[in-house]
Amino acid sequence: MNRRIILTASLFGGLAVILGAFGAHGLKNLISADAITIWAKGVEYQFYHTFALLFLSTFARFRTKLVDIAYYCFTLGVVFFSGSLYLLATREVLELGFVNFIGPVTPIGGLFFVTGWIFLFLAALKNR
Repeated sequence: MNRRIILTASLFGGLAVILGAFGAHGLKNLISADAITIWAKGVEYQFYHTFALLFLSTFARFRTKLVDIAYYCFTLGVVFFSGSLYLLATREVLELGFVNFIGPVTPIGGLFFVTGWIFLFLAALKNR
């Protein structure tokens, strides 16, 4: 098991629980129902990729470039995809000017997710 991957997964998992609860309870009276849906999608994908990281940690004993690339892709995917959704969902409350331009960052995060899954697949093919 790779300590770095497990620590990252633990951080993302804990944050996903906190952010999910915050969205369900703390934001429900502050932002629209559509914005809550956007927030929940960010939490959902953060959880999916937390589990992907935990699974990836089982490959870490092989310590290949494929595992490292998958790790970085999943990590950047969470930051860009989920992070941009959190900002987009709370733009009414945050009143940050740059948030209106952050929409194109979300698909970049999605691309990181897809790339991470491809490299996880390749790592599984390479290691028996």
